[in-house]
Amino acid sequence: MGQSLLCTMGFFLLSTGNLEVGPKPTVLLKPSWTQIYSGETVTVRCEIQGGEGAQWTYEWRRGQKNIRSASREYTMNRTTESDGGGYSCRGRKGSSWTEWSDITTLTVLSKPKAELRHDNTAVPVGGSVALTCSVNTSSSSSGWKYYWYRYENDYTTSLDAGFLSNGEISVSEKGLYWCRGGRGEPVYYTEDSETVMIMSNRPVVTLYPNWSEINRGETITVRCEIHGGDTEWDYEWETNSIRKPPNQNEYRIRSASSSNSGNYRCKGRMKSSQFEITRWSDTITLNVSSKPKAELRADNTAVPVGGSVTLNCSSSSGWKYYWYRDGKSYEALTNGQISVSEGGLYSCIGGRGEPVYYTEDSETVRIVTVSNRPVVTLYPNWSEIYRGETITVRCEIHGGDTEWDYEWETNSTIKPPKQNEYRIRSASSSNSGNYRCKGRMKSSQHKTTEWSDSVTLTVSHICFKLFEHFVKCVSVHID
Repeated sequence: MGQSLLCTMGFFLLSTGNLEVGPKPTVLLKPSWTQIYSGETVTVRCEIQGGEGAQWTYEWRRGQKNIRSASREYTMNRTTESDGGGYSCRGRKGSSWTEWSDITTLTVLSKPKAELRHDNTAVPVGGSVALTCSVNTSSSSSGWKYYWYRYENDYTTSLDAGFLSNGEISVSEKGLYWCRGGRGEPVYYTEDSETVMIMSNRPVVTLYPNWSEINRGETITVRCEIHGGDTEWDYEWETNSIRKPPNQNEYRIRSASSSNSGNYRCKGRMKSSQFEITRWSDTITLNVSSKPKAELRADNTAVPVGGSVTLNCSSSSGWKYYWYRDGKSYEALTNGQISVSEGGLYSCIGGRGEPVYYTEDSETVRIVTVSNRPVVTLYPNWSEIYRGETITVRCEIHGGDTEWDYEWETNSTIKPPKQNEYRIRSASSSNSGNYRCKGRMKSSQHKTTEWSDSVTLTVSHICFKLFEHFVKCVSVHID
């Protein structure tokens, strides 16, 4: 076979049949990162050195798999991990091909999360706190800009005009900070970093316990807190209450009164440098109210058969509730609600704090129990029942909405069915006898009432006085 060496415009090909061995293509990435993240956009480009102006078509491979693209470059939007791999290309002019390029490996990683580091969480007096945001320190994952955010008072602020390229800022304001990275066009963002709370050196006045209402006689502590590491402080207070706190970080009021009511604020001065002073804290208001009285409510005052009554004791937040029955301690609960099934005179008080501060006693409520002993009644309730009359024998249980199964006991010839009443449409002597009943709860078969008292049913004949010493009794059937 003949071979020829061709030279055209500085472009050399060694022709061997249909294969032309010429300049070897190169695969370029744009951006030039070989390590990118899921969701980013990347373009692969096939470069043939010295082949400018030639009419080329291209063939691409990822690994050993051909990619259907005849273009010099193609773009992958919103890449996934499946787009990673070794890319190679070759060019064709006419029926001749270049050799395959070397493989350029593209790695697609899962979406990264920014990392936030801090040198402190409290801003020192006159100073600042350094925050550092990073994504990945490897040189193959460069090009990040960093976006900073601060959240305070229900409002999010974007810091430093949107972004910083070096990923480090100094802050002197308190708030909740976080960051994220971004790179490329359009911008690809990382996951947000974890948040960090930065406290300022501005003092905070707190109440301990932090109850919304303080009552006369309670023990309360007003405290000035400065977040500034191991710094030692002198304290100054400002208040419009009658009693001014001493120049210490806290003021313990052992028995609060109206003279302690007022607005409190504080500031600190560094002991090591008396000219270093914090700002005044925000003002906190302390209101001392008169001693409260617990309120007792009952959903019912009669305990139904097999049931209970709910009692509620209330005052305000932070209370524990102490219950009394007939003047004796009954139970202590935190939720202020109990269910009782015993009769008695109930009351409650609230207590909170250490030492415990008690409210005034509530009013009392009397709870009574309803007897579950059934009653047998006759209807009509006549003193004399005559043969042929209609009469109903009824078992009555006073127990609210409870459903019962009934049982009868009698020495009459005919025994009533197991229902709450027995209707005798035409009374006869066989119905005469003593009747008593009891009930069994349908929802709990082991709960039964006592037996009722017995009621005697006597069915008599109808008698007529015909003469002064002669009485005639006859049986009469009444429909």
